Amino acid sequence: MDWNRILDGYCERLGTDPNLWGEPVNAVTNAAFLVAAGWALREAVRAERFDWSAGLLCANVAAIGIGSFLFHTFATPWAELADVIPIRSMILLYLGLVLRRACGLTWYGAAALALAFLPLSAAFTYLMQGTPLEGDNAGYIAAWTLIACNGAVVWKLDHPLAGWLIAGAGIFAASIFFRMIDEAVCAAFPPGTHFLWHILNGTLLGVLVVGYIRHCGKR
Repeated sequence: MDWNRILDGYCERLGTDPNLWGEPVNAVTNAAFLVAAGWALREAVRAERFDWSAGLLCANVAAIGIGSFLFHTFATPWAELADVIPIRSMILLYLGLVLRRACGLTWYGAAALALAFLPLSAAFTYLMQGTPLEGDNAGYIAAWTLIACNGAVVWKLDHPLAGWLIAGAGIFAASIFFRMIDEAVCAAFPPGTHFLWHILNGTLLGVLVVGYIRHCGKR
């Protein structure tokens, strides 16, 4: 594999020109993740709920922003890995923590159910081939499904995190929509809509992590 070849997967980048600032709007809007990480960290410190889980979540949100910035500047396979790995780890970490601290599962049970995201994502990817939701979008639909289902379960348990999860599911739905239509709007709107995916996902992660810190973080 050529780890330095240029990948062109977004409306804003025109062709495979190795231009570091070939996606300026997509690159800069990754600041939304750093803002979200800062918001969550401030909340954890202010509420005296900064523990190892809050620290990992805040660091992971920041890593998503850095990884995505690298991908939308260098646009190479190695930068894509820097983008994808923090996203996957965030999904698994957050789901595991919610299942443990909001749903009351054991650490083993929470870890096992969180890891179920991986085969679920693979199944969605297979089933959605040839539809507008194929490819990476299918994996994000799987993540949305888990957030929504967790929100419903936590709501049933009358846990205060439920509202944050349900709000997150709504934000994520809008985010996925704007990710899906990026290429379709190129002719009418050259920057595309992927930058809205960044802004909304930064908001999403801020909401999810701050909600977790307020209602599941340890004093």
